[in-house]
Amino acid sequence: MSAESSLPPGSRWTNWVGNQSFTPGHAAAPRAESEVAELVRRAAGQGLGVRVSAARHSFTPIVETDGLLLDLSALSGVVSADAGRRRAVALAGTPIHGFYEPLWQQGLALINQGDIDTQQIAGAIATATHGSGPRFTSLSGVLRGVTLVTASGELRTIAEDEPELLAAAQVAVGMLGVMTRVELEVTAAYRLREQVDLWSFDEVLERWDELVAEHRHFGLFWLPTEASGALYNLDGHGRPMADRCYVKIYDEAAPDEPDDGTPGRRVDRCYRIYPMVYDANFHELEYFVPLERGPEAMRAMRELMLASLPLSAFPLEIRTVGADNAYLSPNHGRASAVISVSGQPGTDYWPYLRAVDALLTQFDARVHWGKLHFLTPERLHALYPRAQDFIAIRRELDPQGMFLNAHLRALFN
Repeated sequence: MSAESSLPPGSRWTNWVGNQSFTPGHAAAPRAESEVAELVRRAAGQGLGVRVSAARHSFTPIVETDGLLLDLSALSGVVSADAGRRRAVALAGTPIHGFYEPLWQQGLALINQGDIDTQQIAGAIATATHGSGPRFTSLSGVLRGVTLVTASGELRTIAEDEPELLAAAQVAVGMLGVMTRVELEVTAAYRLREQVDLWSFDEVLERWDELVAEHRHFGLFWLPTEASGALYNLDGHGRPMADRCYVKIYDEAAPDEPDDGTPGRRVDRCYRIYPMVYDANFHELEYFVPLERGPEAMRAMRELMLASLPLSAFPLEIRTVGADNAYLSPNHGRASAVISVSGQPGTDYWPYLRAVDALLTQFDARVHWGKLHFLTPERLHALYPRAQDFIAIRRELDPQGMFLNAHLRALFN
């Protein structure tokens, strides 16, 4: 393959937490969209599969391939920002934090984001990565246009005038082609006021409707043991943390409200408030249940986790996400309460995670494509009403399944 590779021949690729590892047949790091197209054409001619590694943030084997592995890190940067239309165009390898200053200088910001900002934008979109707040979709939901290199090696732009294709492309897990650039809907620049506190579990559930409805962002970590907070770098400042909720509330700050660096009460530009610092020492499962069933699912999860210690010592994270129309989105047609649990590296955590899966299946839980899950074809079609439409579009754009791998072929062939 012609492009220089960041992965030497014969080297193993490993994700950020070390639970996924493989050796690709070929690896390349193109520096232009035309190079991506040429590499895909050559791979097609040799009958090779193609996957993209992005920022190595997924816990599932969605990147794995014995064919061609592409690293798009060099395709990075915000290409344009239009304050009037509130649109921004960026290359696929742009990290989320790469949007901050270019947008802010134009009086703009990302509408919403999660607490990790090192992901490349194409990977974050492809897996429906999200922040919190039922008035806001995942990053996939603000995708308004995308350029793909298709299986034929052609550059194809899908925009809002092709709504069915766009709905398929918004959450495609790399199965429709290689994203090379994206157009996002953005918003006017805003600042956030933070409120972080320790609450009782019962207080959170009693105030659930208020917390969800009245704040821009609301999320929490429930801590099953006294030692749980440290696993995610959560500081109780000397207060007891076992069976308590580390609650995070963000609202927009008034224009005349001064910046404040007080921990737990910060006021600053939105992109300085969102990110958290994690040690890469967990393997995560994340399921989405209907928003109105969130409290019920939380109660059930608390009981399961208390009965599953010490395997369940990691915090239970709860967030909310708004509905969208993307075919494979976990939020398709419904707002969600997002439930995240983690397995301890170095342990056999599978019995615990399978118990979580069995429990949340009772709540019609959908999955995060980049997080550990146990989805089957039967559950896919029962839970995602447009799954067959996505598969039909995938087969049309990639009839030979060039962009599938073993993990994805089992669900989407």
